[in-house]
Amino acid sequence: MSSPNQRVGRRRKKTQKRRVVFFALFLPLLLVLFTGMGYGAFLHKKAETVLSESYMNDGREKSDLRDAEVHPLEDNVSILFMGIDDNVNRDYGDNTRTDALVLATLNIEDKTIKMVSIPRDSYAYIPAEGHNNKINHAHAVGGPTATIEAVEELLDVPVDYYVRMNFYAFVDVVDALDGIKFDVPFEITEKNSDDKHNAVHLEPGMQTLDGQEALALARTRKYDSDIERGKRQQEVLQAIAKKALSLNSLTKYDEMLEAVGSNMRTDMTFSEMKSFIEYGKNDDVLNFDTMTLAGSDDFLDSGAYVYRLDEIELEAVKGKLQRHLGIEASSDTDEEDTDSEYEENSTEDDESGYEESYTEDESFSSDEESYSTDEE
Repeated sequence: MSSPNQRVGRRRKKTQKRRVVFFALFLPLLLVLFTGMGYGAFLHKKAETVLSESYMNDGREKSDLRDAEVHPLEDNVSILFMGIDDNVNRDYGDNTRTDALVLATLNIEDKTIKMVSIPRDSYAYIPAEGHNNKINHAHAVGGPTATIEAVEELLDVPVDYYVRMNFYAFVDVVDALDGIKFDVPFEITEKNSDDKHNAVHLEPGMQTLDGQEALALARTRKYDSDIERGKRQQEVLQAIAKKALSLNSLTKYDEMLEAVGSNMRTDMTFSEMKSFIEYGKNDDVLNFDTMTLAGSDDFLDSGAYVYRLDEIELEAVKGKLQRHLGIEASSDTDEEDTDSEYEENSTEDDESGYEESYTEDESFSSDEESYSTDEE
């Protein structure tokens, strides 16, 4: 449990504060699983079937940073949301990369949530590879487990659960909601979820976005930066949450269940998911605080683009997350910047199949990438 001083520290200054129902971040329909008899009971049974099929036991009992297993409503927990770079045309199988990474921490005592977006090109140590690389490569090397290990290494906090979705789940959920209201910040021309070029065109201003349009806006990064992209993704998720909570017809939740289907994987059991609903059961809004990881554009010797994180800001984010989870900071004070130590290995890796373009012509630079994970 957190100490009184830790709780005071958490309440001191919250930037970009929002009030939003947490579970709406990835599955709004869970909020209506206990709405009573009739159709609510039908939804509950259907949700149990669909979500149980989404469960994937990766053999990871608990985080290595935990002394014991955690339990929703008993402990502060964290959930890693992964948006994967996959569709029917790419079909990369086990070599799929993450296109979006968001870590959410939940504090059981004060019912607060912190959420940090991790830019996909963040240059970080990947334990599964044994050297630094773009963090989105971790999933291509070892799936959710390798991604979790990379995030834990980067942020020095445990990842207790993960939820992984592909593009189609996102598109179908938004379409099931009949679109979302969003203030588009600039004109964009983008691909759709099947990589068809120039399939989505948006003018700036407040409008209703369908699933393909919302995905294009969340994915694009050629118009600003990875940091702004992360902020947009959080804003889009919140717009989905707002729309889901305003629904008058439960039939829409049925459609969202259909949308999730085989497009989601998680290591949370259905019972654990139901436990999280208690966060918003008595108070249907939660204190919600978003964060981003500051950094700058950089290029490796190979010419590959990376996003180099600001070490001072990174340490500040680590501290906030550790205090929010009520855990002690790492006692390892001998860690140094490992960029130079692993630069050679990472450069070789980029040259052997991970080199990415970062041009004005492409919004999603992995299109022409080789997904080979072979080591020399």
